[in-house]
This record gives sequence, structure tokens and C-alpha cells, in this order.
Amino acid sequence: MSHVLQGVDLDVGAGEIVALLGRNGVGRSTTCKAIMGLVRAEGSMNYRGREIVGLRTDEIAHLGLGYVPEDRQIFPTLTVRQNLELGLKRKGQFGRWTYEDMFERFPNLRERQHNEAGVLSGGEQQMLTICRTLMGDPDLIIVDEPTEGLAPRLVEEVASLLVEVARRGIAILLVEQKLTIALDLSRSIYVMGHGRIVFEGTPADSLAAPSVQQQWLEV
Repeated sequence: MSHVLQGVDLDVGAGEIVALLGRNGVGRSTTCKAIMGLVRAEGSMNYRGREIVGLRTDEIAHLGLGYVPEDRQIFPTLTVRQNLELGLKRKGQFGRWTYEDMFERFPNLRERQHNEAGVLSGGEQQMLTICRTLMGDPDLIIVDEPTEGLAPRLVEEVASLLVEVARRGIAILLVEQKLTIALDLSRSIYVMGHGRIVFEGTPADSLAAPSVQQQWLEV
């Protein structure tokens, strides 16, 4: 797909959580950015029968793809509610997710909805980023390291939300460093090494292949 990625082949179906695993620096985040048109890609990426390589990021988003970046990218001087509103593709038009859905799932966001997002804790900003993406009602959501730096309670909340997202028929490509979470949530996994896919299978398949973990996942 690029000089960093040397032939990456992924398949994510509706209502599925598919994990993309690997050590830091192997190209997982670059893969996410390539799918969203944030870095130049070569080859073919097919979404619902349409080729998306070469499209602008906003065009890709309007086709139904959502992206939760690793660095969160909230708007710190806007309120929590304003950040959520920016996730809507059209002002005032809601899909499967509403403000109330977000506030019910994460009460802290309800309490702070009129506060500037920049004063939120790191965990609350991660919640906000995921929720803002969902407000755009994507059919496929790419989530890059959603539990990084979060307290155990928040990790559980994020994991629970991802399960609920998939239950609503939304496909999820999950980049996750915590192997236990990835194996618990995912239907299938892909392992990256040196910019290419080195393993594809179910979580059970990976557990039955300790060499995969030793060579490509363990630090």
C-alpha cells in the first residue's frame, strides 16, 4: 500500500470486530491512515463494492467509514457537546446514535457536556473521541489503540462500548496493544510484522500458535 506497507490484505464484515495486532512500528497505524486517505496508498481498497484508493478523507468518511485516531484529536476549546455535534455528517440529523446514547454510556460526558473538552482527563477525551466518531453513524469504524493509558475501569467501559457498536451491525477494525482485550473481543485477528500480514486466523488459532506470539507480538 506504500513504502511502509508491503501488501496488506484485510477483510472486515458487518457486525464483526477484527483486530490488527503487532508490535509498535510495524505499520498498524499507517494502515488505518491509508484506509482513511490520510496517507497516500497504492493497490486496491474496496468498500461496499467501491474502490476508495485515491478518494479524499472527507469522501471516504461520507461513504460510511469512521476513524478514532490514536492521538484523539479533540477540539480542546469547544465544549464536549460541540465536539459531539461536529461528528454529525449533517447538523441535527442523527443515525443509530444520539447525544443521549453517548451520555447514557458515559455519564462523565453528560456531567461535562458544557465544559471545554481540553479540561477532560485523558480517559474522558478517549471516550469523547469514540463517541464523536459514532455520531457520524459509520458502518465501519477504525479504532486505533482505544485503551492506551486508560485505567482498568475505563478499559472495561470502552470494551463494552465496542461490543455494543458491533451488536448494532457496525464493522470494527481494532488496533489494540493489549492482547487479552483484542483476543476477547475479536472474531478474527491479523498480525502485522515489517509492514505485512504475517498471521491471519481466529483468536483460538493464535493461542494455538505460540510461535506467532513469540515472534511477532511479545516485546
